[in-house]
Amino acid sequence: MRGPSPRLGERSRAERGEESLKCLPAGRWRSGAESGARRTRAAPAFLRSPPDPRRTHAGQKTLLDAALRRHLSRPAALPRRRAAAGSPAPRRAAPPGSGRHGPGAERPWPRFPDALRPFEPGPDGGGGGGRVSPRQRRDASAGLYRGRRCRMESCFDFALCRKNGFKVYVYPQQKGEKIAESYQNVLAAIEGSRFYTSDPSQACLFVLSLDTLDRDQLSPQYVHNLRSKVQSLHLWNNGRNHLIFNLYSGTWPDYTEDVGFDIGQAMLAKASISTENFRPNFDVSIPLFSKDHPRTGGEKGFLRFNTIPPLRKYMLVFKGKRYLTGIGSDTRNALYHVHNGEDVVLLTTCKHGKDWQKHKDSRCDRDNTEYEKYDYREMLHNATFCLVPRGRRLGSFRFLEALQIPSTIRSIHQDKILALRQQTQFLWEAYFSSVEKIVLTTLEIIQDRIFKHISRNSLIWNKHPGGLFVLPQYSSYLGDFPYYYANLGLKPLPTFTAVIHAVTPLVSQSQPVLKLLVAVAKSQYCAQIIVLWNCDKPLPAKHRWPATSVPVIVIEGESKVMSSRFLPYDNIVTDAVLSLDEDTVLSTTEVDFAFTVWQSFPERIVGYPARSHFWDNTKERWGYTSKWTNDYSMVLTGAAIYHKYYHYLYTHYLPASLKNMVDQLANCEDILMNFLVSAVTKLPPIKVTQKKQYKETMMGQTSRASRWADPDHFAQRQSCMNTFASWFGYMPLIHSQMRLDPVLFKDQVSILRKKYRDIERL
Repeated sequence: MRGPSPRLGERSRAERGEESLKCLPAGRWRSGAESGARRTRAAPAFLRSPPDPRRTHAGQKTLLDAALRRHLSRPAALPRRRAAAGSPAPRRAAPPGSGRHGPGAERPWPRFPDALRPFEPGPDGGGGGGRVSPRQRRDASAGLYRGRRCRMESCFDFALCRKNGFKVYVYPQQKGEKIAESYQNVLAAIEGSRFYTSDPSQACLFVLSLDTLDRDQLSPQYVHNLRSKVQSLHLWNNGRNHLIFNLYSGTWPDYTEDVGFDIGQAMLAKASISTENFRPNFDVSIPLFSKDHPRTGGEKGFLRFNTIPPLRKYMLVFKGKRYLTGIGSDTRNALYHVHNGEDVVLLTTCKHGKDWQKHKDSRCDRDNTEYEKYDYREMLHNATFCLVPRGRRLGSFRFLEALQIPSTIRSIHQDKILALRQQTQFLWEAYFSSVEKIVLTTLEIIQDRIFKHISRNSLIWNKHPGGLFVLPQYSSYLGDFPYYYANLGLKPLPTFTAVIHAVTPLVSQSQPVLKLLVAVAKSQYCAQIIVLWNCDKPLPAKHRWPATSVPVIVIEGESKVMSSRFLPYDNIVTDAVLSLDEDTVLSTTEVDFAFTVWQSFPERIVGYPARSHFWDNTKERWGYTSKWTNDYSMVLTGAAIYHKYYHYLYTHYLPASLKNMVDQLANCEDILMNFLVSAVTKLPPIKVTQKKQYKETMMGQTSRASRWADPDHFAQRQSCMNTFASWFGYMPLIHSQMRLDPVLFKDQVSILRKKYRDIERL
């Protein structure tokens, strides 16, 4: 808590009251004796800056005399807030046994029409601003107070979402309308997502193409006449099923939360929104991000290693502006009381605006000098906690800046600091590191509110990989995902389903696909085999397939494209999928060992053929290599095991543009799957054994499977790498030097002591 300044505290009570009244503008507050409302002692207030009764943020405090604090704590002193909530102000009950005007009875607090009105900024805002007309005042509150009672049940039409699911429509951009780059990034994130639809008749949610991010009238990005433009939209329907994104609202000096037009029944995805105006389970509170915030990808967090104890050079830090006039100064003005220049470094500067020197106080010179001594980035990287006080608005850029450094979450117990720091990194990378993630998180939250029966729980949102990669349409049971086995105390099913991708006609009983089918069927872990027939020739007769001890299901692909091998087929009943090309050469022992390894790493790709990526400085682009080196970043799906959930994620999460590219080239589907899994897990795949050759060398060069011999094949894969990296916004592939071999592999001991002895003979 903050108390009066030391100099004021040394004076007598009478001197403090007299000095307090001198500090107030005329007409702001008069003592009870002057007003005639109360003939007891005066209750003066010493205010650094007038509080705004419409804001409830904890960072906004005032220094009040004790007598006034007692009066303001009474319920009757807050008629405006209760009236706004739609309930009358309660009467203060008299003490038991005392009459209304009896001796010793407490005098009732006078019920002014608006008890907090004296504290509001006047037309000049306390800072010399221009006068505001009554019409402007009505317009200012139009978008703020209407629809305050809106909730999903009362202001949202669920029927629009039942037929086509959660689809989002973005209004076409109107000719001549200016759109800031930040809002363009917001719209691009929606249009590039799986939720987007260009058909308004299929939409569940509507987003304006009119720029609503910056509603500060003094901003060059401010869009004029927005009210009439919005009302003219034929699908507006008083804002029903509409979502409005906003970062800045109101303007100097009071910075209200007005967006400048009547939002009706629209939902707000808004930064700097107070608890008083936030509509629970309807609006979405988003962080304030700058115009330089990345559109996709974003930087990773800076937590590179864990130190125990997790203490750093500074315990608590802050560096920012201290406003000398207007709203937003109270908390920052008090920071110097806590600053010690050692482990608590809280720095403020008065250098704000062109005329800051006209308003400078006695602390400005000292504060400015101390401010220049410290580097902001150095403080962030070496702090245990970062303070994020409010500024002019409730939101602050400091939130995202500190979140990336993993030190912003408040903690009480020191033993939890490391866990909180790790959780901060997860939150940054999962939801806040780019505009796209902020927008998609907003849409996913709204989707959960609409389809409550499959909404994600707190474990999904707060544990890796996060809510954006765990699609509730796949399953409502956490055990069906590869990320929660340890949390649930479970293990994946002890069997796998082999999916063989066949593109060559069956003309001989000695073809590699038949040899592969027999070898896989002999595995003790094989539950069934699915042959995906993507060949132009008709299906072979049933007697052409070899007899096996496990079921063999042949599925004829309808589209016969490369992406069809990753469709979420209902026939796959096991957790694990063994993905195989028809010309892959694997023994039963190799299949068994690979599956045993995967059971310990069910969220990763585990397999044999490894590839790598690199950055080509000469061409300034990503490169693809198949050279045999000491590290790798991909395991190709021609001979790999992974969880079947990745079939669903590949089909429903990735955009149609990437899958269409794969299908047109008949190439790169294995690279795209590696990109996806690494982006989700933030981990590399796992290669098993040292086997180099996994393809059948006897394949005819005229078959479709001989695409590896195509000279354009390698060039296409180079191009795919850069296209995929561009969509993800960064390079998700991670290099690894780990290879897992069987115990006693190549050791000079008896072969009889080795479980996977056949692998050494290959």
